[in-house]
Amino acid sequence: MDFIKLIKNGVFYENPIFVQMMALCPLLAVTTSAMNGIAMGAATTAVMICACAVISVLRKLIPGEIRIATSVVIVAGFVTAVQLLMEAFVPPVINDSLGIYIPLIVVNCVVFSRIESFASKNRVLPAAVDALGMGIGLTFGLFIVGMIREFLGSGAIFGMELLQDTSRHMLIMIMAPGAFFTLGVVIMVLKHFSAKKSRRK
Repeated sequence: MDFIKLIKNGVFYENPIFVQMMALCPLLAVTTSAMNGIAMGAATTAVMICACAVISVLRKLIPGEIRIATSVVIVAGFVTAVQLLMEAFVPPVINDSLGIYIPLIVVNCVVFSRIESFASKNRVLPAAVDALGMGIGLTFGLFIVGMIREFLGSGAIFGMELLQDTSRHMLIMIMAPGAFFTLGVVIMVLKHFSAKKSRRK
């Protein structure tokens, strides 16, 4: 199996944020800064890789009647581990910003879409690589939206102040409507360049 193709698929062709429009709940809530987007994406990626690998190993042993319930338990176990690791090693400011959205990875639609559509039907290494690709795509999407919102809303990127004139800050960008607006504009730009590339071909 072409692992590079699996990575590209998650990052570009089936990007969870910009193509599939999934994970909008954490997108709205935590992308008030670029660092929050990266941290949320990294946590989700770690859970997704581990869960997809385990589900792939057990795919022939799990009865169909309890497949979903088993997946939830496995994902919940890895979410708990990731949450404890973040509490131990991640700066409290970031951990507090993510708050309840780390436990909510248990019901993240991106994680379960990869479990159901890929991990439950393929061997462990392709399943893990597919999860990695989707995780990178998710993290990239959260980072881009978070960076734009942070810069326009507070004049900073990664906490470093770039626009000191507060009159130029667009406070609505660090609110939920700002996330929708940013997502819409980014998708519009991506669609424009995609259509332009298609016409050239």
